[in-house]
Amino acid sequence: MSEQRFSDWLRERCEPDWTSVVTHPFARAITTGEATDDDMRRYLEQDFQFVDSFTALLGAAVASADSFEARVPYGRFLGQVATTEEKTYFHRALAALGGRTQAPPEPVTVAFRRLMDETRAGLDYPLIVAVLCVAEWTYLGWASRAVEPLPESFVHREWIELHEGPEFREWVGFLRGELDRLGTALDEDGRRRVLEVFGQAVELERRFFDMALG
Repeated sequence: MSEQRFSDWLRERCEPDWTSVVTHPFARAITTGEATDDDMRRYLEQDFQFVDSFTALLGAAVASADSFEARVPYGRFLGQVATTEEKTYFHRALAALGGRTQAPPEPVTVAFRRLMDETRAGLDYPLIVAVLCVAEWTYLGWASRAVEPLPESFVHREWIELHEGPEFREWVGFLRGELDRLGTALDEDGRRRVLEVFGQAVELERRFFDMALG
């Protein structure tokens, strides 16, 4: 990898799926407010199905991180966002759209939730960081492409704001930094395992947005 950041090395090896996610037509439709109520309802119903698995994965990151300094950001994000702001948004948005929090999961939702749960159960810190980083970095990727003025509908606007801004950029920067730090200590087999999980997560993100288009 020479002096290339490990996180960049991972991202580049997940093309073209990575670019397909951050430039996805459905993601673009969210940023412009053109995603229909029906499409947003279906998308958010499915995205809500990750809340429990994602929260548990954050808990696993706290448990498996190799230093106190690394544990703190996970705990902070777990308390301030995953169980408050974001969950509150889901309930308000789904109520406004006539959606359900207990919608039957689509196949891609089941597959992505399985990846999160298996990664959590393994308590392998680099793999946990890889899945978390994909989930957050790809969302920053598309949300950061939104231009002012943001959509008037809170359903679109607040979903963008949850995944863009100084605090979220700092969070993504932390996750990338952890991958970069861990990558320097991994042997070839360790890097391969992280790339495999990172790539699976990117592919599932792309499939998830494909599902949202119907």
